[in-house]
Parts: sequence; structure tokens; C-alpha cells
Amino acid sequence: MSADDRFNRHAKLVSKMADKVGVDLTEEMQRGKVDAEDLRNMVHRCEGCTSPEDCIALMESEDKSAFPPSYCRNADAFTSMKS
Repeated sequence: MSADDRFNRHAKLVSKMADKVGVDLTEEMQRGKVDAEDLRNMVHRCEGCTSPEDCIALMESEDKSAFPPSYCRNADAFTSMKS
């Protein structure tokens, strides 16, 4: 998998996780709470995840969790955006 493909895969996971836990990343950007660099950093943290298959399974489930899973490397960021 190329570096671009890997980045894009994890960018989608970050976006889906945000949706799953009730964070609107577009709204966060419009409010100035998140910028493009913050999002890139979130994707890079996601790329270092040891459980991407667990994340994909969670995204495909009907579970509407209010919080990201404990293994999510962006859990703190998502939780702070919800505050």
C-alpha cells in the first residue's frame, strides 16, 4: 500500500470515528477549534494504530457509542471536541 493510500485509508477512519462518536469535524473547523494541521496530525496518529481492523469492525456495527474506544489514538481529541 502506498503512503498516499495509507493516509487516505486512515483519513476515512478518522472521519468515520468522528461521525460515530458525534463529532462534526466540518463544524469544528468552521468554529476554529480544529485546523487542517490538527486533522493531519489526527490522521498520522491513526496511522500508528495497532487495531485498525477493530476500528473498521466498529464502524460497520450498529453501535452508536458516545465515546471513542480505548484503543483510539485520537480519543482525547474527540472527547475534547465534544466538550
